[in-house]
Amino acid sequence: MPKIGEGLAVNNAQKIWTAALGQLELEIPRPNYETWLKPTSAISVDNESLTISTPSPFAAEMLEKRLSAIILKTVSNIAGKKLKIQFIIAGSERENQSNYGVNDGSEKVVTKNTIKPKNIDHVQTYSLKPSFKFETFVVGPSNKLAHAAAAKVSEDPGNVYNPLYIYSEVGLGKTHLLHAIGHSLLNRRMKVIYVSSERFTNEYISAIREGTADKFRTRYRSADVLMVDDIQFIASKPQTQEGFFHTFNELHMSGKQIIITGDEPAGKSLLQERIQSRLAGGLEVDLQSPDYESRYAILQSKAPNLEPNVIDQIAQHAHQNVRELEGALNRVIAYSQLVGSPITGEMVEQALKSLLSETPKDIASVDEILTSIANFTGVTIDRITGKRRDKATAEARRMAMYMLREDAHLTSALVGEAVGGKDHSTVLYAQKRFEQLMETDSNIRQQLAAVRDIIIRSRKVNLSIR
Repeated sequence: MPKIGEGLAVNNAQKIWTAALGQLELEIPRPNYETWLKPTSAISVDNESLTISTPSPFAAEMLEKRLSAIILKTVSNIAGKKLKIQFIIAGSERENQSNYGVNDGSEKVVTKNTIKPKNIDHVQTYSLKPSFKFETFVVGPSNKLAHAAAAKVSEDPGNVYNPLYIYSEVGLGKTHLLHAIGHSLLNRRMKVIYVSSERFTNEYISAIREGTADKFRTRYRSADVLMVDDIQFIASKPQTQEGFFHTFNELHMSGKQIIITGDEPAGKSLLQERIQSRLAGGLEVDLQSPDYESRYAILQSKAPNLEPNVIDQIAQHAHQNVRELEGALNRVIAYSQLVGSPITGEMVEQALKSLLSETPKDIASVDEILTSIANFTGVTIDRITGKRRDKATAEARRMAMYMLREDAHLTSALVGEAVGGKDHSTVLYAQKRFEQLMETDSNIRQQLAAVRDIIIRSRKVNLSIR
């Protein structure tokens, strides 16, 4: 299959970047995508480079340092040629701002006319995504209760379901509902603060370090509505939990509305017991993976002009979450625009060949994963599932926990059972640590690819024997 854009003049930056974002959204951890990539947009493209606008100098620097390799690879594959990437800062004169260059390592990018960025208030809130409103949320059996609770809170904030705690696996609509509530309450001229737990942590630590704790407290405790996304990420940060606990108490006692999202029920989270108790004191609702009918409805709402058979073709593939579903749709649309082809069933298969090749029988089993890791690393399965903590065993076990989630689609609890009864916190920490290492260490990515290749080759051998 030719690469998207191969043989064509690469002259549409936004189409290339939209396709790249659709792919990157499926390949990198959600917090990194939401924080660094989602707020970006394409500015221009020429034969050598693609220029991307970022919301701040810090975001540009982080994209260069942490995600440059995968961005370069994805963009070059989509464009059909190797491109450099220039990050510029939104809202500044292009010739008078810092340009962070990402290239293939063969040349040095010269930064000129660099100026120091303006100081950014450390309590600046995230903006709400315009498209994340109740009108654009597709309601189905998997999310009906959560949607109803969110709608009720938006009608009568502070008086019902306070706090409202929404939990689910990634990509099922928690953030969409959170933003929808925010939009609704902003329209009523209420002071709404929406923040990720990572941003809350950074602001809290900065306030302590810079001696601006009073400013931090005043801003958060003057809110009418506080919305914190992905609360699980403060579980390993006792100092941040302390700040959150007191902020929560102050707002709750004042009758202010609090909405929190997380990945587990409050009682099963790794948060301090007193925070678990506060969250459980309101209403807990969850979202489940969408069934076929919901997937079809979501695709139809996103792309109403697509032929029913095309929507059916994409919906038939049981994507684990809404984000993957939307990512696949974005890739199809971008592919169609870039190659100038109408969206047909054949074109969908071509565009999604690498994404939709996985069928239930292709999902790796626990035995396949553990055996392949053992064969590659030389660390026996007994050691991986045992209690040894030497470096080689710990690294093999960490890879196993990551692959059991990503390749076998196991929940955290089942992953823990598969590796010898490890607890939930150990599993989450290992998976997050492996994701961090993949971003910065190409050897880790190569090792993961090698283990997956072992699984594929072993299946081919088994088929030939049969």
